[in-house]
Amino acid sequence: MKITDLRMNGIKNPVGFSYDRLKCSWKVMDTNSRRQKRAKIEISTKESFEDILLVKESEFLDSTGEKISLDCQPKTKYFYRIEVETDEGEVATSEIATFETGKMDDPWSANWIGTQSGDSVHPLFRKEFNLKNPIKSARLYISGLGLYEVSINGDKVGNEYLTPLYSDYHTEYQYQTFDVSCMLASFNRIEIMLGNGWYKGRFGLGDLKENFGSEFACIAELHLTYHDGQEEVFITDESWRYVGSDVELSDIYDGEIFNRLLWDGKSNPEKQVRILNLDKNKLISRYSLPVIEKEEIFVQEIIYTPAGETVLDMGQNFAGFIQFQNRFPRGTKLIFDFGEILQNGNFYNDNYRSAKSQFIYISDGTEEVVRPHFTFFGFRYVRVTGWIGKLTEKDIVGKVIYSDLDQVGSIHTSDEKINRLFLNCLWGQKSNFIDFPTDCPQRDERLAWTGDAQVFAGTASYNMDTRAFYNKFLHDLRVEQTKHNGIVPGFIPVFGKPIACSVWGDIGTFLPIVLFNHYGDKDVLEQHFPMMKDWVDYITREDLKRGQKYLYDFGSQIGDWLAQDGRSSQSFKGGTDDDFIASCYYYESTRLVAEAAGLIGKAIEEEKYRNLAVKIKEAILHEFFTPSGRLSIDTQTGYLVSLNFGLYVKKEKVVEGLRERLYKDSYKLTGGFVGAPIMCRVMAENGMEEEALDFLFQEEFPSWLYCVNLGATTIWERWNSVLEDGKMSGTIMNSLNHYAYGAIVEYLYRDLGGIRPLDPGFKKVLFAPQFNGKFQHFSAEYDSVSGKYASYWKINEDGSVRVRFEVPFARTAEVYLPDYKEETILLEAGIHEFSYFPKKDYRSLFTLNTRITDLAKHPQALEILEKRIPFVTQMISQGDTDGMSHSLNNLKRLVFLGINPDTVDEAAEEILMIKR
Repeated sequence: MKITDLRMNGIKNPVGFSYDRLKCSWKVMDTNSRRQKRAKIEISTKESFEDILLVKESEFLDSTGEKISLDCQPKTKYFYRIEVETDEGEVATSEIATFETGKMDDPWSANWIGTQSGDSVHPLFRKEFNLKNPIKSARLYISGLGLYEVSINGDKVGNEYLTPLYSDYHTEYQYQTFDVSCMLASFNRIEIMLGNGWYKGRFGLGDLKENFGSEFACIAELHLTYHDGQEEVFITDESWRYVGSDVELSDIYDGEIFNRLLWDGKSNPEKQVRILNLDKNKLISRYSLPVIEKEEIFVQEIIYTPAGETVLDMGQNFAGFIQFQNRFPRGTKLIFDFGEILQNGNFYNDNYRSAKSQFIYISDGTEEVVRPHFTFFGFRYVRVTGWIGKLTEKDIVGKVIYSDLDQVGSIHTSDEKINRLFLNCLWGQKSNFIDFPTDCPQRDERLAWTGDAQVFAGTASYNMDTRAFYNKFLHDLRVEQTKHNGIVPGFIPVFGKPIACSVWGDIGTFLPIVLFNHYGDKDVLEQHFPMMKDWVDYITREDLKRGQKYLYDFGSQIGDWLAQDGRSSQSFKGGTDDDFIASCYYYESTRLVAEAAGLIGKAIEEEKYRNLAVKIKEAILHEFFTPSGRLSIDTQTGYLVSLNFGLYVKKEKVVEGLRERLYKDSYKLTGGFVGAPIMCRVMAENGMEEEALDFLFQEEFPSWLYCVNLGATTIWERWNSVLEDGKMSGTIMNSLNHYAYGAIVEYLYRDLGGIRPLDPGFKKVLFAPQFNGKFQHFSAEYDSVSGKYASYWKINEDGSVRVRFEVPFARTAEVYLPDYKEETILLEAGIHEFSYFPKKDYRSLFTLNTRITDLAKHPQALEILEKRIPFVTQMISQGDTDGMSHSLNNLKRLVFLGINPDTVDEAAEEILMIKR
């Protein structure tokens, strides 16, 4: 029996974070016991636990997040451990974990320092100092504007990049805390190098720069404790000096020029720093997770293009940078350009728009490891210019960076294209989770678009442990919201007037609920309830100005972005009525506010918002539904939104309308950012399992596998970001690394894998996998905050189905299996495996809902069609895409083309006998 994965506020051994609250979590593994008898938390300021500050012990301690009441002190390291006893008498104690506070309310004695007025160089600040005696411990508290890297005696402090990371710098500056105890000698030199970053570089829509400030600045305090108990503090003050660094240019969009000959033949004297009057009260302990190197990517191929270029293919689109060893002579200039795709075999990055996305290094002949310091790139391909000698695959390595998140979910199936789709989604998340959830990591944007984040949050939280990451994002959103009268903006940071619209703004209500469902933490709802409430109140206030129609039918809406049913094939917006979408989201946000109020004991607010939700629903049903219950918004997205939020007069009417709409659309996907992310999940959970599978497996444009077939390694922004001939479809707005459509992966976890929470925090789950003949086997794993759940099913050659379920310690599950003798099975902790013969033969490859497009790919099915319904084979041979979109069932509708329904039944009977 082991106790593992100890976290404080979702972070392993956090140092210097903002501890608005303390929540301790852990997991129990490697035990045959099923239940917890008792658990104990102990906290001390000493690793020996000589002086215990807190003991909390009970049968009911919650491993998903036990609240800790502790009067934390500044600059203090705390040690904690967990003991668990099971119902069968096993006892285990965890290894010791830690958390450490930053300065908290301790005043800063250091000063903000900067360069001399008018000096525009990228500065390198320096300070030399001696130690009196050997030290016991040393902590560095530091921040810089825009970005900083700090070294002591030539070695980089910490393993983080892009510090101090993003904040609304008008409001606050995050600082970091580093343990530098092992980096100090008797004589020391500390150096702080600064870059532009988000603070003062080019950032935002349009040619925006210096959005937050125009001057480089840094502040630092080095706190030393000697073995005799004496303390000493070195601070940034007028005694520091600076020179120009070798960073000639730094920019999030444009990249970096690192020029070791920048000062060759020029004067670069050491200068006295200037004390800056920046507000030290804005300094806050960090919320941001560290952005670190998470993986390495190695060159897969060196391509010599028709244009005479040398291009590296990394084999994977990702976000980060490259690194290499410099052995080049003095004066060598290396230029690295980054792109996502080749065009006509040549390097291409026109879709990056104005972002240069370039790293330039100029050698002084010194052997060193080279990388950029103050930027990152989104790329798969690297054009290399200036390399001397033969370039090999081992010379350059890709460094994948993103916030320090753990992957907790995985999907593996018998279908390699679906496996690739899952990986594409995962890589899209990795690439766009660099401190805050961005839309894309490569072009001149990289903003936190809230609609993208909203539709993807459920999938993101199955893929990775998002607790701390989203806590920081919600903090950022709230900072902006409080400045804009309750508006949760369409993207952050906000420069000027915020975008106020549904779906995007609704992240303020949806995301706290997603976190509550995944992690079971009511404090999340308590903490973010003001944001949830203020967003709904903003819409309600605006509605009141118009006489209170209880509809969100005003303002500028983004709507079903990049859908296929817009006014033209190039339209940004889809054809689903904006007012309908906005009003439905207004209803759901109001309902969620009421739900949150009830969960955290706010009875008055619960009643208020439940009553408001009822009125909004009544208004929607009156405005957008006929008296018979038919939805007047006849689009795929319209029906999907209606079903997703339970907004209908008669559910069967909406399902019927959706089926008919799919038929009219020739079973082609038409939804955009609103409809597509929920499409398969909503259908699978409303009696349309086969239709959901059909859309998952479609390969022609538009579909999820269209990009997989064209070699995508991430999710695209548009369904046709790349055309069938390999050409980019445009450059105005075309990213090959956007995660929004990757939200389909939640359907793989919840419905095909069947792992759904019955209780918040996955303390109890429902295993309800949906078997089908398109997969021989399917595996979904989710290492939740409660522990690891796993669901596996396989269709055996004899027609039986083998299933295996894993339930973590002290948790339970209900199992619903198709056509099983028992309606529901109850499982306790452990691994459970068995086989059974369902009434339905899941070996069958086809059903009555299979489209002719799929049948045409199977020789035996095609032979049956040729024999029974020759007219269908004529459609196939002529490439009649509309005719081929019909299913076997739909063929019966085509009597006016001479197709006999009885003949269709005969053909179907034979086709349904075809087995894997």
